Amino acid sequence: MGVILDGKKLADNIIEELRTASLKLTKKPKLAVIIVGDNPASQIYVRNKQKTAQYIGFDSLVISLENNVSEDSILEHIYILNEDKDINAILLQLPINEKFNKKRIIEAIEPIKDVDGFTSYNFGRLALGYEPFSYPCTPKGIIRLLEEYNISLEGKKAIVIGRSNIVGKPMALMLQQKNATVICANSYTKNLKELSYMADIVISAVGKPKFIDSSFIKENAVIIDVGINRVNDKLTGDVDFESVKDKASFITPVPKGVGPMTIAMLMENTLNLYNIQSRLIL
Repeated sequence: MGVILDGKKLADNIIEELRTASLKLTKKPKLAVIIVGDNPASQIYVRNKQKTAQYIGFDSLVISLENNVSEDSILEHIYILNEDKDINAILLQLPINEKFNKKRIIEAIEPIKDVDGFTSYNFGRLALGYEPFSYPCTPKGIIRLLEEYNISLEGKKAIVIGRSNIVGKPMALMLQQKNATVICANSYTKNLKELSYMADIVISAVGKPKFIDSSFIKENAVIIDVGINRVNDKLTGDVDFESVKDKASFITPVPKGVGPMTIAMLMENTLNLYNIQSRLIL
């Protein structure tokens, strides 16, 4: 069986380091989360983020808005948070109702408070190879997890299955910056199985339970499962774990793989933004 990439253990260590750093600060970093609607999964995610922030020693603010709120009202909340000097990091909990212009809302967030790294300013800097204020949390967490287990990316073939702005696109860019050769695949990709079989590293963010089985991967491939799918009231990933575990050299579980790293990176980004803004004030 391949080595389990224990994202929960690494995330816990990072959170403890952040807690130690937070205790030394004279003023607490503050994270603001905007959640629109009553999506049960989103409610759980927001509570977990708030709980983790409080444990570390950060202040947190949750703005809960009804689904029938106007888009202008959401934007007004963001403008207020942008101007509030006590707020260091702003997060729009996704997904939001399709009736809203998600791009417009995200673009309203000040780049220096954009904790997810989703604004065109931060995303553009990432694409150009410059340092953004924040790297997107899930890809950043994956890179950290690979580094923790000394998995070199240089010269490796990697396939990223999924092209979202949250995971797929920034993941491909960050892998390229680590000198990997990257295949960007999606649901329209022809010969996906053959392309995946060529890869040393397979990262699936396609959102289809047990989509990746052993026929997709070569011997000793590294498997990163970003999928979080609920099947029969159980969490399962994009990867058929039982099918591939003996073929992979390293593999992330679901849960306790990529998910905890995403939250840890969100908290790290919050502290980074606090430090950047503190230096600017000085």
